[in-house]
Amino acid sequence: MKKITALFLAAAMTLGLAACGNSGTPAAPSSAPSQSQPAASSTTPDPAPAPAPENLSEVQKIIQQAEGMTLEELAQKAIEESNGKMFYGVGNSSRGKSALPLFIDYLKSIDSSYNMDFEWQQPKNNKIFDQLTADSLKDTGTFAMTLIQDGNQIESKMVQTGILDTFVPKEWAEANGVTADSYSGYLALQTLNKVFMYNNTGSKSYDNCWDFVAEGEHGLFMDIDSEIVGKNFLYMLTEDTYAGWLKDAFNALSADEQAYFQPTINAMKSEAEDLGLGADGAYALAWIKLWVESYNAQTDDGPICNTLVDKSATDQFGLLVYSKLRSVEESSSVSVNNINVAAYDDGYTGIGGYGYCHYLFVTDNSPLPWTACAFIAYMTETVDGFSAWGKDMGGYSSNPTVAEGTEAQFGHSKGGMAEDGTTVEFEAKNDRGYDWWTTEGQLVLEDPGYCASVSFTVGSWIEMLTKYAG
Repeated sequence: MKKITALFLAAAMTLGLAACGNSGTPAAPSSAPSQSQPAASSTTPDPAPAPAPENLSEVQKIIQQAEGMTLEELAQKAIEESNGKMFYGVGNSSRGKSALPLFIDYLKSIDSSYNMDFEWQQPKNNKIFDQLTADSLKDTGTFAMTLIQDGNQIESKMVQTGILDTFVPKEWAEANGVTADSYSGYLALQTLNKVFMYNNTGSKSYDNCWDFVAEGEHGLFMDIDSEIVGKNFLYMLTEDTYAGWLKDAFNALSADEQAYFQPTINAMKSEAEDLGLGADGAYALAWIKLWVESYNAQTDDGPICNTLVDKSATDQFGLLVYSKLRSVEESSSVSVNNINVAAYDDGYTGIGGYGYCHYLFVTDNSPLPWTACAFIAYMTETVDGFSAWGKDMGGYSSNPTVAEGTEAQFGHSKGGMAEDGTTVEFEAKNDRGYDWWTTEGQLVLEDPGYCASVSFTVGSWIEMLTKYAG
């Protein structure tokens, strides 16, 4: 019965998304908490009405109880449930493997006799959705929880099909000024940013986001078919706010620069109307078209970073995960000082990059639901729990208290800290923080609901574009 239900829901959701796409009217992003609160402000879709108590799954009943408990109370439940057992987690981030031993040590600090073995899997090539779907067909699954990205597919393949359940920890909610009942959206562990960077060893600079799609430019970018969140970035550019940012940036260009882009913008006006976009949709489609048809596709952000920080990469640029700068090893030819973060330059205009979340869920057939809830609470409510991710700039805890503690420990606003505790000064590594990036830095934030609403329309249009083959 569980298998039939899951398959039926998946089919129903596919049809529902197609109908939404055919409507030509994108959904507006849902309301979000204050921008002063880190990743909790990601604009996730309004949840479906809560099921009646008699319709809750056994895991959902446990989550409902867990949302009223402190971390210490959850820890006691986890100790009772999982002592001597095996815990399986799956995620898009390998850091889950680093966080689990810290969690086990935390439980041992409460009960020294506690012990739990674990395995953390990180599927490649976007296979995490297939893996979770297959596991959901079992009465009791293998995976206790997941840390997962790509809000579009999470919404369509995981949440609407009932495969994953959101758990909102009590003390996390209090830190964000909400309650589990009032909070709408998924639980984000963190927001990560991908930002425009360029090699500064030559004479070229980039002072407007339209410079990245100018004639002859070929930015290094992880291909949108390799990492789907990159496609979500393009979807989000068509949302009214971000399309307006692109129009404003275009208006700041010189007359000669505008003359180069104007024919493409004019050609996109009818396309924007057909796709049901807002008044500035043509600017978004023009930028997307020029970007897709010019970027130099790469398989991973690591090699992009390694290329740009070498002094031989004169006049090259890329759009990549900010945190990659942390692992750069300085040498005579390689240095973080060889690159600029475009948005940090005085006079830069337009989008500085995009942000997306790592979300935390309990599987609806979790074999260890109490332990999963306790682990999720530990990662989102303590600096130690978040430390596996907190050591990187460009990754912002969804808990403002944890975000503050993380900055105090790692000093990202001062270029990070060296092993001996002294400050390491690299301007590009001086992280301005979540509040700056989402305001002055004009970071485009992923909205799962909006992405899902345009994935059929705008997504199909993007698929028809011809990628740069250089």
